[in-house]
Amino acid sequence: MVHTEQEKYAAAAQEDRSAPRVKISIPATLRASGSKGYQTAVRDLSLSGFSCTAMSRIHPGTYCWLTLPNMESLPAKVVWWDNGLVGAAFERLLSPIVLDNIMTRWRGDGY
Repeated sequence: MVHTEQEKYAAAAQEDRSAPRVKISIPATLRASGSKGYQTAVRDLSLSGFSCTAMSRIHPGTYCWLTLPNMESLPAKVVWWDNGLVGAAFERLLSPIVLDNIMTRWRGDGY
């Protein structure tokens, strides 16, 4: 059975959602498609996605880019928005090494 990259990602992302997400506080920039970027704070992070503060409603399905300090922008797709928080799934899973490096750097800020 042949699986597309999107199907592989969807399966891995769903599997990852059952794992605990790490609560953290990381300053970042969020830019939704067609909008200007703004400063935000990442509230939790995993291999497959993140949640952060959002100045205004961002509708599910909207493409966005999250830029963490000293990193390239990470493309994602909004999954939910609730009362000033937005949750999004990365287009490509983060490398476990990259996630570990981010957590090591910012762990002290979120606890």
